[in-house]
Amino acid sequence: MSFPVRKFDAVIVGGGGAGLRAALQLSKSGLNTAVLSKVFPTRSHTVAAQGGISASLGNVQEDRWDWHMYDTVKGSDWLGDQDAIEFMCRRAPEAVIELEHMGMPFDRVESGKIYQRPFGGHTAEHGKRAVERACAVADRTGHAMLHTLYQQNVRANTQFFVEWTALDLIRNEEGDVLGVTAMEMETGEVYIFHAKAVLFATGGAGRIYASSTNAFMNTGDGLGICARAGIPLEDMEFWQFHPTGVAGAGVLITEGVRGEGGILLNCDGERFMERYAPTVKDLASRDVVSRAMAMEIHEGRGCGKNKDHVLLKIDHIGAEKIMEKLPGIREIAIQFAGIDPIKDPIPVVPTNHYMMGGIPTNYLGEVIVPKDGEYEVPVKGLYAAGECACASVHGANRLGTNSLLDLVVFGKSAGDSMVDYVRAQDGWKDLPADAGAFTAQRLARLENQTGGENVDEVRRDLQRMVQGHAGVFRTDAILKEGVDKVLEIAERVKKTEIKDKSKVWNTARIEALELDNLIEVAKATLVSAEARKESRGAHASDDHPERDDENWMKHTLYHPLTNTLTYKPVNTKPLSVDYIEPAKRVY
Repeated sequence: MSFPVRKFDAVIVGGGGAGLRAALQLSKSGLNTAVLSKVFPTRSHTVAAQGGISASLGNVQEDRWDWHMYDTVKGSDWLGDQDAIEFMCRRAPEAVIELEHMGMPFDRVESGKIYQRPFGGHTAEHGKRAVERACAVADRTGHAMLHTLYQQNVRANTQFFVEWTALDLIRNEEGDVLGVTAMEMETGEVYIFHAKAVLFATGGAGRIYASSTNAFMNTGDGLGICARAGIPLEDMEFWQFHPTGVAGAGVLITEGVRGEGGILLNCDGERFMERYAPTVKDLASRDVVSRAMAMEIHEGRGCGKNKDHVLLKIDHIGAEKIMEKLPGIREIAIQFAGIDPIKDPIPVVPTNHYMMGGIPTNYLGEVIVPKDGEYEVPVKGLYAAGECACASVHGANRLGTNSLLDLVVFGKSAGDSMVDYVRAQDGWKDLPADAGAFTAQRLARLENQTGGENVDEVRRDLQRMVQGHAGVFRTDAILKEGVDKVLEIAERVKKTEIKDKSKVWNTARIEALELDNLIEVAKATLVSAEARKESRGAHASDDHPERDDENWMKHTLYHPLTNTLTYKPVNTKPLSVDYIEPAKRVY
């Protein structure tokens, strides 16, 4: 089977913050740029980011980029690469001011400067006191960013392919990336997008969990595509659980609520974070707060008739401030918890939120892979940015508001790298004779499978298994069982069947293709987590409660074609400043 071909200088898969920021660099440089997005770009999951974007502007009190870098390294539990972290934190003020000049409607302080609020893990003077660093648009910061970047791309004549899903990479014999196959979701038609450079900005993969703040579209498509092409995935054991998801619903309650003065209470009415993080209390790093909440619940101090959640109290900060700074949160609490936070506390529980691992990249956005067991080389023509990428600035645990910063800093950096790469090419590289054959084979299996398993049932079994075996607390036995179970489910995925064989708006077909991606992410997660015998950041093992820098200060690389792991060292050489030495991580 041969598919029709469309040609572009650059193809970007994903229309969220990272994809749009990269596309803007490419389109403004005069390159013919296409963005493929499963949803309309302003509905990408960046829209759900609430609390802010971090930058050491110092608009409320003194702040410095190196303090921000220290907090990010500490937040990462010393697994983040310090060259990439310095690159991001140095560029943060410039990135935020660029957004402001594009028209992003930041809240303001009285002087007219951008408003900044405190956030978990943000400190001054290397941990001595909390600092206001999160630049916010009320509690809808991601929404404002996404609309701003989309409008700028419309102005720059970026071409959008809305409600399209990418399927597989196209590479030549040398391993260079020449494009992707993609499906128009409305018609089921498949095309080859022939490109000089491809960027994956497909976001997270939180839908491997049964309870997640992620949208249903966050199925790890970029990671699944790379895995099927034999590209390893980095640090996939590290999944952040946000402390405050609405109990029973999973919908996010931003950390900005605690930044504005909200406090966590157990069933005794105790502000329990004072016991776990006496300096910054409720604004400790996310993994610290999540484990503290889980401990309170585990030890019987949870709230409600089932004692399965704690309470987030904000009524004391006043109705006026809630309506001004947290209007969306009040709306979420009313709709999903039946609670008006002006009057009553919100029931919250730790909920899967963010993927620290992903497609391995450097701070230029280039996808890098090991060669000859030692050296790392770029995959020519392939780039990644945003949550699907691992630069690694988040290490073992992401600092709040660094997610939006990651999108724009590395989206721009990857865009610049792609411009240079495309302009350096003499012409178009020929597509291989079998371009699209692998995609045709995958689609044929779905079309021809009979008597197979139901896609929805297999996906639900996968999500329940990952939730139970790769959650907030882990043990060797639970993880070992999880590896066995995920490999069993992987065999079931190969036998899934779609009952409706029609092409037009066949959501069952799309869900089956998404399941192919979810299973790759789940395998990477369980295999990587089972191997790491320590507790670091979001990976907390009851059998190995201490961080082990001697043996485990290294990145995992999961090789999907062999289901094995290799390792690479953490980059301990910042670009211009001294290495931040490992220390005990306390707040």
